[in-house]
Amino acid sequence: MRSLLAAFVSLLPLALAASEGTSAPVDKSGYSLFNPTPAEHLRDLSPDRPDLTESPYTVDAGWWQLEMDFVAYSRDHDRADGANVVSTATSFANINLKVGLTSKIDLQTVLSPYTRAIVQDNNSGTRVEATGFGDIETRLKINFWGDDGGESAFGIMPFVKWPTSQHGLGNHSVEGGLILPYAHELPAGFDIGMMTEWDVVRNDDDTGYTSEWVNSVTLGHDLVGKLGCYVELASILKHGPGEAYFDCGLTYGIDKNVQLDAGTSIGLTHSSNDLVLFTGFTVRF
Repeated sequence: MRSLLAAFVSLLPLALAASEGTSAPVDKSGYSLFNPTPAEHLRDLSPDRPDLTESPYTVDAGWWQLEMDFVAYSRDHDRADGANVVSTATSFANINLKVGLTSKIDLQTVLSPYTRAIVQDNNSGTRVEATGFGDIETRLKINFWGDDGGESAFGIMPFVKWPTSQHGLGNHSVEGGLILPYAHELPAGFDIGMMTEWDVVRNDDDTGYTSEWVNSVTLGHDLVGKLGCYVELASILKHGPGEAYFDCGLTYGIDKNVQLDAGTSIGLTHSSNDLVLFTGFTVRF
């Protein structure tokens, strides 16, 4: 985790240098939610999925962008201290719906329409199942530079999670945080993304709030044609055992407004989910 943060900080001077003297090829300051950006001036599609690392690029003013899972599956087998508990969750149509408010700001709504979670304790023989609607998250992304040109981009994303989940799928508490995403173009067609995130969450004992610190770095490259790939490392520092993950996946651009994706996340510590699998898409309209 320290190495991720050090890499993030070390690239900030490069980002500042790259942002100086760089201007957008088209003045988009006059466009808004009710005066959309013309289609010929749209920036490249840059969704927040499929990796964990958020993108610093916003949706153009007056345009909508739907980022959605077809299906996502996670599994964890807890064997700590003699336990033998298997937890699985399958969710369908997880959605992040975005709208461009200005040329540098977009508003996002994240929700989970249906999740089925099962916790099987093989020692006691008990099984608990929960199904239903998940929590809703409201996010605002503000781009500071790089939306429409330059080697780097940087933004800020405050968010709030609203406790709307049903049937034991959430902790029924308001939570929130702040995300700082950064992207930089590298030689030979590679690009790197970094993110640091501070969250305020309900503690496991439900007696108050605690904090979590998330860091990630992702490296992407086109493979052939419109097919691309990424690899990623992510860590979560919190009260109690931390989590770390190795992620990888593929993207395929159908056209300038549609992208398909699929990926996996593999837990690297005992407290991490063992495996996450997902597939989904992004469409801009």
